[in-house]
Amino acid sequence: PGHAEITPHSASPRVAMMTTSHMNGHVTESDGGGSGGGESNQEEPQQWHREMAVDCPGDLGARTLPVRRSAQLERIRQHQEDLRRRREEDGRNRQELDLNASIRLKKLSQNPKVGIDNPTFDPIEGPVGPMGLPPNLGCPTLLELEELLMSLKQVQHCLSDAQSQEDVELVLQLVQKTDFQKAFNIHNAVAQHMNRPSPPFPHTDRAQGLAQEVQSMVYNSQHKEGLELNTLLSSPHVQAVLLAHDCVAEQEMQLEPLTPDDHCETLTQWGGETVKIVCIEKARDIPLGATVRNDMDSVIISRIVKGGAAERSGLLHEGDEVLEINGVEIRGKDVNEVFDILADMHGNLTFILIPSPQTKPPPIKETVVHVKAHFDYDPSDDPYVPCRELGLCFQKGDILHIISQDDPNWWQAYRDGDEDNQPLAGLVPGKSFQQQREAMKQTIEEDKEPEKSGKLWCAKKNKKKRKKLLYNSKQNDDYDNEEILTYEEMALYHQPANRKRPIALIGPPNCGQNELRQRLLSSEPDRFGGAVPHTTRNRRDVEVSGRDYHFVSRQAFDMDATAGKFIESGDFEKNLYGTSTDSVRQLINTGKICLLCLHTQSLKILRNSDLKPYIIFIAPPSQERLRALLAKESKNPKPEELRDIIEKAREMEQNFGHLFDAAIVNTDQDKAYQELLRLINKLDTEPQWVPSSWLR
Repeated sequence: PGHAEITPHSASPRVAMMTTSHMNGHVTESDGGGSGGGESNQEEPQQWHREMAVDCPGDLGARTLPVRRSAQLERIRQHQEDLRRRREEDGRNRQELDLNASIRLKKLSQNPKVGIDNPTFDPIEGPVGPMGLPPNLGCPTLLELEELLMSLKQVQHCLSDAQSQEDVELVLQLVQKTDFQKAFNIHNAVAQHMNRPSPPFPHTDRAQGLAQEVQSMVYNSQHKEGLELNTLLSSPHVQAVLLAHDCVAEQEMQLEPLTPDDHCETLTQWGGETVKIVCIEKARDIPLGATVRNDMDSVIISRIVKGGAAERSGLLHEGDEVLEINGVEIRGKDVNEVFDILADMHGNLTFILIPSPQTKPPPIKETVVHVKAHFDYDPSDDPYVPCRELGLCFQKGDILHIISQDDPNWWQAYRDGDEDNQPLAGLVPGKSFQQQREAMKQTIEEDKEPEKSGKLWCAKKNKKKRKKLLYNSKQNDDYDNEEILTYEEMALYHQPANRKRPIALIGPPNCGQNELRQRLLSSEPDRFGGAVPHTTRNRRDVEVSGRDYHFVSRQAFDMDATAGKFIESGDFEKNLYGTSTDSVRQLINTGKICLLCLHTQSLKILRNSDLKPYIIFIAPPSQERLRALLAKESKNPKPEELRDIIEKAREMEQNFGHLFDAAIVNTDQDKAYQELLRLINKLDTEPQWVPSSWLR
């Protein structure tokens, strides 16, 4: 299939009104009025470009075309050869003209014994280096000013011609001038610097890492030398030197001399323009990873995709105009034709390019950002995606590794676990771009159906409440359910052995979460525990404060609730009950795992605490299976009650699923219990993704 890309010039999603049709690998233009969310009537036409991904993993089985000599490259070489011959002829003509015009030179040629011998051209004596040259030829002896004056005076005395002596006198006067002497000294200094030997090639670009390894080895050393070495390597100045060394070494190692089989680049002049000849070795299992677009008759490289041969070579850049590829002229061709041409090309690819007029700073190592997706994304259903075949499909809860944010609208990413199987990075919507278009979609849906709510995850109950939630979010408990969800930055976290993460079980009523919690508490009481709740009711005789409940006054309870200390709270028979974060923390400090059964509204407070909860969603099975499970508990729910449970679970997953770490479908109590135990045990053996804000 073809890979078309339409790149907007603005971050606003309104520019993507022109959609693409991917049929038989070609791009057709169509007015996407229907897909633009009801915005087909635009007052001003938007500028746009078509792009084509010139290679993709699906095309790697194509045959290799024979590499033909480029006619345009041949013309460039012929042009260079003509220029060289013309310069040689001009040089010979000037030499003959000067020899015939100079009477003094003619006299010297008739009497070759007149003059003095120049010691620079004496026959070489002593050891001979490579190519018959002396070993120190790379660093010539520089003539001092006094030696120059002495040589000129000696030449003046040897000349019998008065005119020649007068000419040498003029040169002597020039040499004795202050400006000339300064220029002469500058020349000597530059020549001496230019002839110094090149610095040695670096052995490594991770001197900082080696220093840290050495420090860890001598950290507990009792020897004086080890302590001194640790102090030296820890000093800020040495750390700065090592950092500078690694930065320079990294660049030097990237500029290692290329072999004929490696990537190479040559700049040359042709037709008054600077062209770039780039050779790239592209294996069959590595796609090229570039998109092109048409700009009038030109074919321009529009995007370099991470992981492809183009990105690895570093020789192709966004904005370069492609003139030829392996002898095939590209200028004047449509992006679809370029796709067809490159579909069969592998092995050595030779590009003739006009470099981009826009100079970009040298590339820097981008930090990989790990995010958790809070929405489902399918590029085949997205009219905005620049290139659908490069779009990365993901689901809510997936971990994405963002490796490039050069394009703020479309990030390049890998899905967690697919790095080895996915040669090219995929395109995912940038955070701000996703927020803008979802906000626009939300507004359009409200304008269309003001009385209809809950049809989209981002729909609001009414316009008045929406405004309140947007601008007064801190005062609304339901704000998490109303905001536009995109991504959350994540980091890996391995729980300490003495500080277990609390387990929060979430689910609609009658789905078995309370039974699963009680089973864990009964089976392993030394490992699992429940937080002691707070209450305002009077203590009974058999109850112990701090073991059964924390008995507090209503005033103290209200103060703690106002301070946000309760994960959840409520009233029962005119008494207040609540579970506080302090109670959970006290249980965790004993080394036990705290088990909680919570409502979804409690997740915000729990996640904003320092408890780092692990949230598991207990989902109901099918309606018939749910009826059978409840029948074992002597319950006989009505069909509408079963439908309400399943619908409630769907709403919970839709509105809060981005907060869940795992989900268990409770089709069987024993199987659900074993799965729950497996997830809890995994927290001890494997690091888990958590919001990066938890670790700051």
